[in-house]
Amino acid sequence: MDELKGFPYPFKEDIYRYSNNSTLLGQPNCIELTSNYRKEIHLKRNLLIKHPERCYQSLPHTIPSQWEAMSLITNHLITYFPEKFSLVKDGNNWTFRNYPLNEEYCFTFGDNKSLAMEPLDFIGRHVQEDIIIMMQRDGDLYLDAGQLCFPANWSLAFNLGMNFKEIHQPIPGFKEEGLDNRILQFLLRLEDGAPWGRKNWSLMAGSRLDTSLETFDAWGKDRRKVTFENAGELVRLRVEVQKLFRLPRSGSILFTIHTHLLPLEKFVLNEEWLVQFTRILEELPPHITDYKGLALYKNTVLDYLRARLKEKGIK
Repeated sequence: MDELKGFPYPFKEDIYRYSNNSTLLGQPNCIELTSNYRKEIHLKRNLLIKHPERCYQSLPHTIPSQWEAMSLITNHLITYFPEKFSLVKDGNNWTFRNYPLNEEYCFTFGDNKSLAMEPLDFIGRHVQEDIIIMMQRDGDLYLDAGQLCFPANWSLAFNLGMNFKEIHQPIPGFKEEGLDNRILQFLLRLEDGAPWGRKNWSLMAGSRLDTSLETFDAWGKDRRKVTFENAGELVRLRVEVQKLFRLPRSGSILFTIHTHLLPLEKFVLNEEWLVQFTRILEELPPHITDYKGLALYKNTVLDYLRARLKEKGIK
């Protein structure tokens, strides 16, 4: 039940459509720590070793923004999790300690040679979130740097340098309904000190966090393995908690993404969620079903959910 209690359920209504569902953050923290911290950091670091170009990309002009993002993330770590992280500053000489991993790093803030890697890559190895920097210029936003280990079927290497509309062009109806421009204008107006958050969701077959476009052949085939009998164990609700922070010096936007997975067999223990999500899936339009990759097993999942409703005597 603890897993249920901490799960970021993403729905407020019985109908789902693409929208700008962002809300002001009550607690302006770009980072979350869960009981899976050690496991996910270990996975992240292994992916960065084995697939560095797939998991980390940056353009040279992003270095100042990277230091700024690193400073913000580090400050949040020591502010919200002081028992797990510490930072001692002697001018620009910083000593950062990660107590869960028993690690200590000494470096000079702003000096690229004092770190073994770029600042964004360094701090990303201490948080469960994927972290992206969107740089603003010429009235647009560009994905110019990121550490992306747990993507939901997209490619950092492919999207690097693209603007906001180019990145979101594959989403059906996004341009046609004017969402691309409305959300872009919302992001351009984002202010320092007023961060926003949103939740994105999908269903997936399996427990893999690394569902990158490049590895589709490894995880996409699991969609064909879903049956009524195994849906509860195999299928998971995947929710991304996304947070947006304006970096005041560079004007860039820091975008953090924390991915949570919950098996349906645990999800259905919450009757309110079970009822609402069944209604959402029943009504979900084909273009959203297809884009989210649910077409092969949506009906099977619905049969499983309806059976759980029947067991509970819910009509």
